[in-house]
Amino acid sequence: MTTINWILIILMFVIAFVGLIKPIIPSVLFLWVGYFIYHFAIDNSKLSWVFWTVMVLFTVFMILSDIIMNSYFVKRFGGSKLGETMAAIGVIIGCFVFPPFGIIIVPFVLVFVSELVQKNNLATAFNASVGSLLGFLTSSIAKALIMIVMVIWFFIAIWI
Repeated sequence: MTTINWILIILMFVIAFVGLIKPIIPSVLFLWVGYFIYHFAIDNSKLSWVFWTVMVLFTVFMILSDIIMNSYFVKRFGGSKLGETMAAIGVIIGCFVFPPFGIIIVPFVLVFVSELVQKNNLATAFNASVGSLLGFLTSSIAKALIMIVMVIWFFIAIWI
């Protein structure tokens, strides 16, 4: 039974990392499911309150970094609120259109079109689109790094 639980834990972690290129998958939720499988099915004494507290903080930071980075880069590159919204919608739609490249192409196009319609300026629309692309890539890299730390911390906590 322990082997099956470990397979499930590893599967949860793998699915979490797949969520980086398929944003419709809630990455952090799968990490937590892996932690809970270990805690409730294998050993409930290894993961301390410090572990759980830090994981909650990392989770909050991941969610905030995703929102803040996308918003920051679209604004920094001259985009509007509608452009920010279109970038978020584009990421979701892009998961299903041309995977995995759709999560880059669709937001870029949606932001470009929405900014072009609003401001009627090709350069501004293109810059905002580049901002949405940089926001997505930056937040994905940040989430990947945080998730790597979370998984490493988990294994250190259970082995020490």
